[in-house]
Amino acid sequence: MWDNPSLRCLLAIAFLHLLSLIYSQETDVAISGFPEAPLYLKCITHDLNRMICSWGATSSANLGLTYKICYTNSEPFSPVCIKTEEKRADIPVTMGSTNIEITTLNASGTPLATETFVLPEENVSLIPLTPQILNLNADFSTYTLYLKWNDGGSVFQHELDASWQIQILRKETMETVTLMNYDSKLTGKDSILSWNWTSDIPLECTSHHVKIRCYINDPYFSGRKEWSEWSPIKTVPGKDTKISNAVVFPQDKVVLVGSNVAFCCLYNEGESIKYMKYGSESYSLLRLSKWSSAIKVQNVSASISSGTNVWCSVLPDNVAGTVLFVGYAPDTPQNLNCETRTFITITCSWNPGRPTRLYRQRQTKYILFERISRENVTCKVDELNKNHHCDFPVHANQKIYSFTLEATNPLGRAESSLLIDVNQRAHLETPDKFTVSTNSSTNAHLSWYIPGNFIQIRLLCQIEISNTNSGQLQQNVSMAGAENSNYRARVDALHPYATYTFRVRCSASEHFWRWSKWSEGKKLTTLEAPPARGPDIWREKSPVGETLTVFWKPLLLSEANGIIRSHEVSCYPRETVLEVPVPLNSTEIKFGGNDCLISVVAKNRAGSSPSSRITSVDLPSDNVKTELAIATGNGIYISWHSDPNVTCGYTLKWCISSGSEPCSVDWEMFPSNATDAVIKSALFQPGVRYNFSLYGCKHNGYQLLQNIMGYMKELSPKVAPNFTVEETSSDSILVKWEDIPVEDCQGFLKGYILSFAKGEKGTSKTSLMEEGSPELTVKTITDLTKKSLRILDLQGKTSYRLDLQAYTIGGKGPSKDLYVVTKENSVGLIIAILIPVAVAVVLGVVTSILCYQKREWIKETFYPDIPNPENSKALQFQKNICEGNTALKTLEMNPCTPNSVEVVETRSTVLKIEDTEIISPVVDSELLEDGSDPETGSHVVVSYCPPIIEEEISSPARDEPVGSSQIIYIDIQSMYQPQVNPEEEPEINFVTSAGYKPQMQLPINAMKMESHSPTEEDLDKTAGYRPQANTNVWKLDSPDSPTSIQSNNENGSFGSPCSINSRQFLIPPKDYEDSPTPNNTGWSFTNFFQNKPND
Repeated sequence: MWDNPSLRCLLAIAFLHLLSLIYSQETDVAISGFPEAPLYLKCITHDLNRMICSWGATSSANLGLTYKICYTNSEPFSPVCIKTEEKRADIPVTMGSTNIEITTLNASGTPLATETFVLPEENVSLIPLTPQILNLNADFSTYTLYLKWNDGGSVFQHELDASWQIQILRKETMETVTLMNYDSKLTGKDSILSWNWTSDIPLECTSHHVKIRCYINDPYFSGRKEWSEWSPIKTVPGKDTKISNAVVFPQDKVVLVGSNVAFCCLYNEGESIKYMKYGSESYSLLRLSKWSSAIKVQNVSASISSGTNVWCSVLPDNVAGTVLFVGYAPDTPQNLNCETRTFITITCSWNPGRPTRLYRQRQTKYILFERISRENVTCKVDELNKNHHCDFPVHANQKIYSFTLEATNPLGRAESSLLIDVNQRAHLETPDKFTVSTNSSTNAHLSWYIPGNFIQIRLLCQIEISNTNSGQLQQNVSMAGAENSNYRARVDALHPYATYTFRVRCSASEHFWRWSKWSEGKKLTTLEAPPARGPDIWREKSPVGETLTVFWKPLLLSEANGIIRSHEVSCYPRETVLEVPVPLNSTEIKFGGNDCLISVVAKNRAGSSPSSRITSVDLPSDNVKTELAIATGNGIYISWHSDPNVTCGYTLKWCISSGSEPCSVDWEMFPSNATDAVIKSALFQPGVRYNFSLYGCKHNGYQLLQNIMGYMKELSPKVAPNFTVEETSSDSILVKWEDIPVEDCQGFLKGYILSFAKGEKGTSKTSLMEEGSPELTVKTITDLTKKSLRILDLQGKTSYRLDLQAYTIGGKGPSKDLYVVTKENSVGLIIAILIPVAVAVVLGVVTSILCYQKREWIKETFYPDIPNPENSKALQFQKNICEGNTALKTLEMNPCTPNSVEVVETRSTVLKIEDTEIISPVVDSELLEDGSDPETGSHVVVSYCPPIIEEEISSPARDEPVGSSQIIYIDIQSMYQPQVNPEEEPEINFVTSAGYKPQMQLPINAMKMESHSPTEEDLDKTAGYRPQANTNVWKLDSPDSPTSIQSNNENGSFGSPCSINSRQFLIPPKDYEDSPTPNNTGWSFTNFFQNKPND
């Protein structure tokens, strides 16, 4: 609803009318309500000084009317009236409210209507004048528009803040590209304001339009402030309407790396663009006008030296293009340095920093500007070279120079400054034409040339002298400067017959800045001179004392002062002089046992050296000790005690042998106050023992003071010591070893390490002899005089591995191992035998005592008179054990042939079968207990023939002898009868009792019955054969029962399986079975310690 302009206008009018009613005051009007009455008063100001008020009327017709306007402010001033024919008036702006009375007059001046308005300041609008653009220019190379306009500040009497809105439009449709704000300050006078804007596309691509408006901000004005009207549009026309052929803009543009670049292709009417490419990639087209299209490339990367191509293919058959160069703005010149080499020009050098990636006409250009002389030079540089330089001329009488180096390219500029004093920045050229000459053995003459004008300064030149023996030496020479001159110098204190290399460099002397480069080196050899000193000498007498061998050491090159040709050896007082040519360094002199003074002189072409002398006298020595030296790694440290009798120093002699060659004698001399020395030699080798002899020089000869042995560096022994086992026992081993040869020790022995552990031969050494193993024992022998060791506390009959190795300060040598088995421990074996035997004897004695005390119980338990068949495994028959088993012969029922019968006792000389009697041991024992005579007992004689078992049992023939075979049966029933109470005994019926029945009931058994006396009938019943079992107690369900269906036995008279011809008593009596005694009568440990009641 509020978007309707008409409605908003109506509401504004209604609001203004309401205000007019509130603030207006009705006056005395002659004619009220006329259509000519003024309405809708509106006032605006452009300069805050005067305001333009306008109004309307009910009637729009103008019939020659005029208006009289009278205005006063709220203060009591007289009104000011003016007349106007237009419905507007120009009146001053006043503070506070303004009373305005407008009277409408006709042509004759008669008032038609009068309206009074009260106009507060808040109802006055401040609207600046419409700004005018003075100038709009375009820089097509940079896509920039430059705008200029007049701010109109002269219309205001004081400073005010102004804001400007600048609107950029493009295309035919006048699309807004940007709306920018620009702030300025009005100073009370007209000022020209400038503003520029850079387009994102080339300005040639399409036309660009610009307009502006203004807004004034007066903090003291309480009225409404509004934007001015837009200025008239200024246009920068593009080139899209004035082309004859397709073209691409921009042309050969240079941009920064990472920029966003737009390219447009212009074409004629009737043509169209097929594609546009940047490099090899196509981009989507943006239409700018009917003759122009563009593409935008984001974040371009650095191009190659020839740039990146842009292509535009125009239909039907036209192609246009351009090249884009992408690089960097110049970096600030780094390490700017200006110095002079010749005092003719000043050379400034710098590092350009980051490469710009722009070349040829687009590369960075450098200008060197000097502020004091206000001169500048253009520097020619190579963009590919990292070190740039530029020359500036030196001005006479000018020492201070202020340089500014400016670097520019199409993408930007940078500069660097430097202030110098040319006299303090002298960096001379390299000395040239350098020569060296000599005519002496100790000095040399040098000459060189330096280009340049150095008249105003002094030069400092440095001469470097190099020698292989003395190293490098530098000598400084100061001299006056000259112009393009040669400079000379002399070097002294050189060694004779020495080769030197000379070179020179120069700089300013007073204000040193930098050395010049070194000249080329020149070599020179000085002349020879006589040797500086005599050679070091030593002598040794032969064992028989007839000859004396003299040794000398060759002089050093620095001492020989030339080439030594020979050595002259003489012996005084004898007139013996020998000339020994080089390279010999020893000779023999025969002196017949008489001591002499020996002299040796070295000779070269320049002369002879001073003589070296030594006496041949050897003083006797007593109790010469041998000491040990200390190895230092690169030498041998030897010390000795000072001898006050030594007046002319000490001589330390040693001999070095190299293979098959003879021993080479060497020595070194020390002053009398010396007490130690470190002997070094290139011939010393690690691990080799050297023997030294220390001689003291006394006034009357040389005396041997001490013998010393030492190593340059001690190593571990080369071989292991040989050792053997001399003796073994059950708990010890005696080990003996031999010394290691000196040449294999490679150091002074500190001791031996003997390691041993249990182990069989062939086992891994690592597992047995590993350090930290609980089985491993290590013994260290530090007493080198010991050659044996007894190892104690070993186990008998055990294999041990022994390892023996020697060690020095240099480390442990290899080890040698032996395997030894200790002897068996005989005492232990005897103890091992005696202890079990003693234990067995003690147990046997204890067992015998216990068995004797429990003999009755043992007998009844383990060996009863008649065993209990239930405890016998013989009755644990398996099924059908008796069927078809031919191995069980005792169970077979075969015909029995009568056997002879043993006669136990006879009463007559003629034996009869009927007189054979059965004697019961039970009866005998009872009679004995009663005190009766055993011989008075009665005997029973029976006849017996084993039955013949057949299919059907038949009675024996009557005519066969009945008593052809006899057997004695012992009364065993009494042994199976259980112990019963006396009152229960009469109830026992021996004849009908179940269980075992003797084949014959002896009459003597009846004697045990107190109330029963055997009758004749009873005796008849007991006579003859009785079966072993009672058929009344047979179990019919037994598998081997005569009536069992599972039994194959057809004879029904058997009491138990296979028991007819059994010789054993298998089935106990029933009374015994019913006994409370358990069936399993076995041995019990608790019974063993219980006594019988009657015991």
